[in-house]
Amino acid sequence: MTWLLALLALLAAAAWYLSERARRQTRPMTGGLHRDVTLAHIREWELYHNGFSLCSKKLRVCLDELGLDYTSHPIDLIETGSYENVGRRFLAVNPGGLVPVLVHQGHPVYESHEEIVYAARHAGERGRALLAEGPGDSALAALTAGWIDRASLVGDDPTQATAERAGNCVPGLTFPLFATMVRHVPWRRFVPGLLFHPQKRRPLFFLLLKLRGLNGLPALSPVMAILRRSRDDMARHLDALGAQLEASGGPWIAGERFTLADVSWVVILDRLAEADWDGFFWGEGRRPAVAAYWQRLRERPSYETAIVKARGATLLAGAAELKQAKRASPRLRMALEGAEA
Repeated sequence: MTWLLALLALLAAAAWYLSERARRQTRPMTGGLHRDVTLAHIREWELYHNGFSLCSKKLRVCLDELGLDYTSHPIDLIETGSYENVGRRFLAVNPGGLVPVLVHQGHPVYESHEEIVYAARHAGERGRALLAEGPGDSALAALTAGWIDRASLVGDDPTQATAERAGNCVPGLTFPLFATMVRHVPWRRFVPGLLFHPQKRRPLFFLLLKLRGLNGLPALSPVMAILRRSRDDMARHLDALGAQLEASGGPWIAGERFTLADVSWVVILDRLAEADWDGFFWGEGRRPAVAAYWQRLRERPSYETAIVKARGATLLAGAAELKQAKRASPRLRMALEGAEA
């Protein structure tokens, strides 16, 4: 009788999984506007986003700078508490399971580097200013586009192409913060990711971080190799950023104009600060142009409204724990930071 009950339970579980799998169809979505998809909406602009997500931050800053009001739809990621991004509701918005998604008049726009440009092109004069577009501005617009691209996070594996893009350096440098954040996430919350995430490596990686914790991170050789490569390549990107700021005369990447290039870089620098890399990269007199630029970025109203106010409890707890752990353990700090960049 026991074996029969176990078999029935197994069959019920399999039936549930197959039913849920059918309702949570996933597939990659190309970037840009999808006019062929119409979503339920109540306002011209709507945003599906996460408070911690790097790309979500970038899009929120952009929308604030453009003065575009939008309806907010917060979506949890496992770093912030659950796998809401692989739930039925959100997969209907983006079958790729990725945030952010910008919705304009009911049609979704995917990929943040395309979303910020799309939003700017629909925001009149303020948008043209952020794009650095105007008579005789072709060189400035090209420079802006180049720095947007350099800050973008792209590709199926976001830890690759770190030499080409600072955005792709960010995940590797966030590993220590991920390890402290997921400590606050209950084990049961990982199950939907293991079952339904379209890229199984991601939930497995976060589960590994929860199992090993921050102090176990240095023993994970493949993970540490990505972190070190990301750290070294980010140093070169920041050297280039400092050189550009000096060449342009500042205060911004394109000189006197605040552009989408700055929108793209404020979130890079903010993530480095969240993950306790700011002192390493531009503290104690290192990279003074970058340090001054970071201070100017934090003084913009959009930084407070789009980034600071969106910080959640899991991030705040994880960031505090990371800093404390590095202060308490010089060995851990050396393992993560190595020599000064």
